[in-house]
Amino acid sequence: MTPAIKCLILLAVVSILFVTEFIPLAMTAVMAAIACSALGLVPHNQIFLGLADSTVVLFGGMFVVGAAMFYTGLAQKIGGGVVKLFGTSENSLMIGIMVIAALMSAFLSNTGTTACLIPVVMGICSTAKLSSSRQLMPLAFAAGLGGTITLIGTPPNILANVALKAAGLEHLQFGFFEYAYIGVPITIAGIIYMMFVGKYLLPNENAEEVVEVEQEIDATSTSQSKQIICGIIMVGVIGSMATGIVPLELAAVVGAVLCVLTGCLTEKQAYNSIDWVTIFLFAGMIPVATAMNTSGAGKLIAEAVVKMLGGSPSPYVVTAALFILAVILTQFMSNTASKALLCPVGIALSTQIGASPKAVLMAILIASSCAFASPVGTPPNTLVLGPGKYKFMDYVKCGTGLVFVCLMVSIFVIPVVWPFFPAS
Repeated sequence: MTPAIKCLILLAVVSILFVTEFIPLAMTAVMAAIACSALGLVPHNQIFLGLADSTVVLFGGMFVVGAAMFYTGLAQKIGGGVVKLFGTSENSLMIGIMVIAALMSAFLSNTGTTACLIPVVMGICSTAKLSSSRQLMPLAFAAGLGGTITLIGTPPNILANVALKAAGLEHLQFGFFEYAYIGVPITIAGIIYMMFVGKYLLPNENAEEVVEVEQEIDATSTSQSKQIICGIIMVGVIGSMATGIVPLELAAVVGAVLCVLTGCLTEKQAYNSIDWVTIFLFAGMIPVATAMNTSGAGKLIAEAVVKMLGGSPSPYVVTAALFILAVILTQFMSNTASKALLCPVGIALSTQIGASPKAVLMAILIASSCAFASPVGTPPNTLVLGPGKYKFMDYVKCGTGLVFVCLMVSIFVIPVVWPFFPAS
């Protein structure tokens, strides 16, 4: 049996366990990592390297910084301000949260944006006596959608330009705001979907129960000086992430250390604030994503789809097929991995059918950012898993509809903005 087939079987088993939650999600992820070693898909000495992955370290740091905002009472104060601005209705808050998250993630890391806003959103929900489970997933989805608006909205967007340059097509590289032609429409459509459909597919815990749970990490200090210090630390972390002065994970860890050293929260509170389910879930899936690349499983899927397209497929069929392929892959691989895998395939396909590579690549890029139907497809989804008390099927039920909305928008917008067969 080839490594690619072994990897596909493993992926099928992991998918079933994720959906059924027969065993806890984090345990499934860890067992999947061990299976990668047992099947020879990943070297033994790389199985647990995911625990040292920069994104996992970023998670840990931002959990602590976020908790400090609660312990000082800063998150609650900010929440009160947002409630006054947008009101206390579930709909108006959702609009405000999603718009802010989308705008921030268009220029900042969508992971950093989500990590920074989680404590703020929970503070808002606590103040407004609303269920945080109805607001946190929209936050994560908005961060993912906003990342499609600019070239730097999510780092993998740049991979398309890298692939074009490697193919000798530098003159076709995407501009900074060129993504906005599709990014803005799917973001707007996504917000509308969550407002009128998506939110009803999410759990709606009793507001009093939510407040009671959140009060477990409620303010232990209302010292204005500590709130100011915590605010300065948070602004510094966001500023560092935005400017790229230091790596994201370093900014998060330094911020976490400063929060403890300045007394914004105690060392014990810092340790307790880390959601270990999130840490092990994401770290455990990293070897699986690696195996998808190195075993050739991802490429095998891509080649099969390309073969199914035939000799001269319709531009709309090409868009839909590549979108669906990329969406399926990105639910279990990082969007970086799925884009890196499919961009060269997309360029080869465009050459084969005589189509514009920009149109083909944009379908891949947008789809690879639509990792909404799984908690492990993109870091923002994983970040809200614990705080929102979500199950795997919550992502499937709510996220699948959003993926479909993005597909419909992409099918109509991409061929218009980037014609598959532009006039010579």
